[in-house]
Parts: sequence; C-alpha cells; structure tokens
Amino acid sequence: MAFLSMGEAHRRITDYLGRFSDAVSSQDVASLEHLLSLSSNSPSLLSLADALNLFQDANRLIKQSDKYSQFAEIVVPLFRCLQNYKLNNLVDAYHAYEKAANAFIQEFRNWDSAWALEALYVIAYEIRVLAERADRELSANGKSPEKLKAAGSFLMKVFGVLAGKGPKRVGALYVTCQLFKIYFKLGTVHLCRSVIRSIETARIFDFEEFPQRDKVTYMYYTGRLEVYNENFTAADQKLSYALAHCNPRSESNIRMILKYLIPVKLSIGILPNDWLLEKYNLVEYRNIVQALRRGDLRLLRSALEEHEDRFLRSGVYLVLEKLELQVYQRLLKKIYIIQKQKDPSKAHQMKLEVIIKALKWLEIDMDLDEVECIVAILIHKNLVKGYFAHKSKVVVLSKQDPFPKLNGKPVNA
Repeated sequence: MAFLSMGEAHRRITDYLGRFSDAVSSQDVASLEHLLSLSSNSPSLLSLADALNLFQDANRLIKQSDKYSQFAEIVVPLFRCLQNYKLNNLVDAYHAYEKAANAFIQEFRNWDSAWALEALYVIAYEIRVLAERADRELSANGKSPEKLKAAGSFLMKVFGVLAGKGPKRVGALYVTCQLFKIYFKLGTVHLCRSVIRSIETARIFDFEEFPQRDKVTYMYYTGRLEVYNENFTAADQKLSYALAHCNPRSESNIRMILKYLIPVKLSIGILPNDWLLEKYNLVEYRNIVQALRRGDLRLLRSALEEHEDRFLRSGVYLVLEKLELQVYQRLLKKIYIIQKQKDPSKAHQMKLEVIIKALKWLEIDMDLDEVECIVAILIHKNLVKGYFAHKSKVVVLSKQDPFPKLNGKPVNA
C-alpha cells in the first residue's frame, strides 16, 4: 500500500460522508447503491477502509457535523464494517453491516416514496453474501456457522417492511428470492412455504407488477421446490415460465433452469434435443435421454452411477432413477415392434421369457417373478395396456394403443 498521509485519510472520509449525505438528500439511488456495495471491492471503498484504519477519529467527524450526524447510526457501523472487511475479519464485518442495515431499514421505513428500493436490494444482497463468507470463517475456526441463518431473520424483517400497501411492495419479491437462496443453502427449504403463501395469497400483491428479473428467479426456486415434492406438472409450469422469460443472453442462468427442467420434462415423457444438451453443457443427461429412446436399462443405470454425485447435489437423482419405468416401457415396445414385423397376428402376445432374454442381452439378470412384477407395475401405471395370461406366462397387450404416451403428464402415482 502506498504511503497515506493523515490529511489524505481525512479527505477520503469526509468525501464519502459528503457523497452519502448528498445521495440521500437528492434521492440519487445509483450513488447510494455504490456506497453500500461492499462486495464490489471498488477501489474507492477499499481506499476508504485504509483511511479509516489510519484516521481513528472518524466518529467525531460524523457527530460534529449536523449534515453527517443524522446518518450516524448507518455510517458509523458501516465504517466499522469496511475496516474489518479490509482486514478480512468477516464475522466482525458481518455484525457491523447488519447493524448499519437495521438502521437503514428504519430510515427507509420513514421515507414516503420507494426511491431507495434499489439501495435496499444492495443491502439484501450484501448481507447474504457477507453472511456466507462469515460462516466460512467460523467453520474454518472450528465454530458453528450461524450468520446465514441470522441474515435470513434480518431479511424476513425487511420483507415485513415491504409487505404493505404502496409502491415499496414491488421490492418484496427480490427479498423473497434472497431468502430462497439462503434457505436452499441451509437446507431449510420448508421455510420457503410461509413466504410463498404471503406472495401468492396476499391481496396486496399482483405478481405481474413485480420486475421481470425477480419473477424469473422466483419461478426458478419455486419450480425447484415442486421438483423436490415430485409435483412435476407444477414444476414444469414454473420452470418453463422461468426459461421463457429469462434473459436470452444469460446462458449461465438458462443452464441453471434447464438443469431442473430437463429431469421434469423427462418425467412427463418429453425428451430434449441433443443440440440443447451440447449448447448448455448439460451432457450428463445425454446417456439418460439415449436410454429412454432405446429402452436401454443398462445405459440408464450406468449414466446414473457415473454422474451420481452431481445429480445428488442437484436433488434430481431420485427423479431420474424413477425413469426406469419409462425405459422398461420402451424396451417392451421395441420387443412388440420386432414381433409385429415377424408375425403381426401374434404381436400382442408377449412371452415373459422373451423379456427376460432381452434383459439378459443388456446384461441384466431377472427371474420370471421379477419380470412379472415389473410388467404388473407398468400396467398399473398405465404405461402398458394389457393383462396377464398366468398359465402360459404371457402378457396379452391391447390391440389399440398398447403403450400409451405420457403426453406431458407424469406417470400415474
């Protein structure tokens, strides 16, 4: 660090205080955002931190001036946060930022208009990101990580401020999305339900009035929740909405949505094109799609095994595992097509022994009872139309549409 004089340190501090005061008095939200954006690591904020660590009497400067003292409860802890942040004391930085954020909320509550909404978004984002970093510091020191949970509690307070009548309410969805990110990170997704109820049932909210960016994020997270609950029809609707309204230039966001939408589409019988998997680097699904097309159970199982860790982390492993029934359906359909080519009059009569041989060719050993059980499940789930002729060990297939398509509906429970 270059030599910093006391005079220069004083100038940097008063410059920041002046810009903060001017931003509030002129309702210049763009400037205010920059002054609150810790994670931007902007040179001006980092240089201010150096000044604060040299000039130890900043509090006196604030309290001596009527112009600055009215914002003391925000700026004093914010300065302390900056000092700790520059020294990489992230837990102390979090405590100070939360104190400044609470003071900002009190001011925001008193302002009649929603001019500072974007600055509030910065605070909501910063408190979450700083909490995550503080928790990593706590974990590294053998302590219990608890700051992200605290950030969630703070954001619920912010949500309460926004969940009222008036122009400020459009900010509620952004805060909701930050809460979702916290709950998913902590593995406490059940906490999302109360916020969702507030958004979707409260009469004060009109979903269409929220910013597009926030609607996309909201649909992405609520779609993921529906995936976990295996409510594939709702998951398809929400994730498809997120995909359709996502910024087409944001390939990383499109990829995040597709990572969950593809398993949902597979579950309702809709297979993606290979080019889509290639374009968005989702090649882990390639063999799963091929297995569904071919009726290749061995390929499905090897693909699940190869990418098991990735699918488990995403929370889609169990969804993909249940595609086995569709693969069995496709296998039986292939056997049926071959039989129809050889002897059309007997194509609808499928011996269980033939299914066992087809599975053996795929290096999957099953006995007669196991195959009969699987076929019974396929019939029960309406993936196969037919009945058993138990004495002759034959599945008698319906002559009309023996293998019904899902047509965008999930397999019957």
